[in-house]
Amino acid sequence: MTTSDIHNLLKKGEHLTLECKLCESRLPNSLWDTYSAFANSYGGYILLGIEEHRNEPDITKRFTIKGVDNPDKLITDLWNLANDPNKVSVNVLKDDDVQIISVEDKRIIVIHIPRADYHLRPVYINDNPAKGSFRRNHQGDYHCTKEEISSMYRDASDDGNDGRLLHHYSIVDLDAESLRAYRQVFEIRNPGHILNEYNDKDFLCRMGGYIIDRESGEEGLTVAGLLMFGQGLPIRELFDNIRMDYVDKTNLVGEMRYSDRLTYDFSWENNIYQFIKRVLPRITSDLPRPFVLEGMQRIDDTPLHKLIREALTNMVIHADFMTTGVLRAEKRDDGFYFSNPGIVKLPIETVYQGGISRARNPRIQNMLRMIGFGENLGTGFPTMVDVWKKKFHTLPKLEENLQVNITELTFSGMKSVGEVETKSSPKEKWPKKWPEKWPENAARILEAIIQDNKVSVQELENRLPIGHTTIKKILTAMQEEGVIRRVGPAKGGHWEVTKGQSTK
Repeated sequence: MTTSDIHNLLKKGEHLTLECKLCESRLPNSLWDTYSAFANSYGGYILLGIEEHRNEPDITKRFTIKGVDNPDKLITDLWNLANDPNKVSVNVLKDDDVQIISVEDKRIIVIHIPRADYHLRPVYINDNPAKGSFRRNHQGDYHCTKEEISSMYRDASDDGNDGRLLHHYSIVDLDAESLRAYRQVFEIRNPGHILNEYNDKDFLCRMGGYIIDRESGEEGLTVAGLLMFGQGLPIRELFDNIRMDYVDKTNLVGEMRYSDRLTYDFSWENNIYQFIKRVLPRITSDLPRPFVLEGMQRIDDTPLHKLIREALTNMVIHADFMTTGVLRAEKRDDGFYFSNPGIVKLPIETVYQGGISRARNPRIQNMLRMIGFGENLGTGFPTMVDVWKKKFHTLPKLEENLQVNITELTFSGMKSVGEVETKSSPKEKWPKKWPEKWPENAARILEAIIQDNKVSVQELENRLPIGHTTIKKILTAMQEEGVIRRVGPAKGGHWEVTKGQSTK
């Protein structure tokens, strides 16, 4: 920190990461409120020996350099208190975080408070986490709420938030169709895996969705198991604080607020698997993609499809489901937006660098990873940055908002989804006689059938941005081309993807 740095900081005035305090012969008591607030928020600088005139509108006159008397003694007092567990729960300072700088021939003390590691939060003072935990907003330091303190304590554990045994919640609280559809996709992606032979209970035990307490003998669903595959009512009984929402804000005209929306309306079980299964085809519906079917495995990924899948996954695995909030995905004319309750556990710069992953919901993360969603090595976010930057020459923006306790991820700079190009058009993979939009829509329908081979035409219409008549025509054409066949009657039967069939 230099004199020039100090003047540049003061030009911006006090804000989220800067606090000035008049200090002459002793450390102000309020210093420790700010110490806690910065450590629990974004980090920041405390400048001792500068007086702020809060009512002065002219920023150039708002601060007066007063200096401090005997700064060496004050620094000694600072270190003594920072290392006193009765005063501060943990010392987050290093030697070079404290400096004496001469400004306008007066000496001031500059204290850099780093953001505390998530293992150490909440950082509190006076041996009282309930009354001594602070955070920072634009108005200054404020006492943390009980919910914020609880959230920080939960985040301190590397075991995550989703492994807790839910008392009195069992297999009967699961949506059998959600678990069946997941296991079908699991088997397709992991042929020959030993878990394919397990019954549902043993399968969930291995995946972290069901637990047996060795001491008490009690058994039941975990948070991960219920949220991922549960019926709507049992989920809402425990997690009524969480909503799931998808909004399409593209091509709006006049007073339109959205062109498509998916929220819970009692027509689907509002678990995570069903939410992702419904959102993914909607949010990627305008992205062209090549289509190749090898056996029952669809090979049609593009970097942008992988990016959207990774972003959806991150939104879920980093969400704090114990607090109030919304899992929200938006499609916009210029890109995409995702948000989840809970701030980032790691510093944002660390997330951009990659190499480290600290999910709040590691069991859900593993469940999704096993069906092709997300990475667990910390490479997912840098890959998303690289893909978007190369394609649209802008950087995805990852932000956290402590005031409303959410994390936001925004992809912008895309003038229209029509600008997205692929090396191989889906139209080349399907019969020439098909109408122009059929190849893309056929890919969506086939994906839905692979995930749920009992899906009806009405259910396809509810899930996909395709009309009823078009769906029926495409299904008929796909059967004629030998891509799929119907086994059993219209009601009670199921679809079968022709093994060995390829659309190359």
